[in-house]
Amino acid sequence: MPRYLLSVHHSADVYNGTRKYLAYDSEEEMNQAFADTGAFNDRLAASGALVFVGGLEPPETARTVDGRAGGTRVAEGPFAPSNEYIGGFWVVDTPDVQTAVDLAAQASKACRSAVEVRPFAGQ
Repeated sequence: MPRYLLSVHHSADVYNGTRKYLAYDSEEEMNQAFADTGAFNDRLAASGALVFVGGLEPPETARTVDGRAGGTRVAEGPFAPSNEYIGGFWVVDTPDVQTAVDLAAQASKACRSAVEVRPFAGQ
């Protein structure tokens, strides 16, 4: 079966010159979204479609590594500054893109963010 990446996109709002990486308006909403996402993950695993799921730390925890010029250069922070970031993702096996889209709709509702669906190359 084809594999798809379902990636969760959050906005990075700017407050007083600093970025605020919070996808939720309150702690209560965040806790409910985490619970709903956990329930979605359980259903996905039970269906056999789940390959892997993971949440990511905020972009400022990233390191960008470039080893092309004969050495290794490491820069603190994301590859490119952006007003959006990937907060987490699922890798799923589904029979077709429509099934992946249907799962992304459920994921989006659970985590309260937009979810992008992309097929893996070479399938």
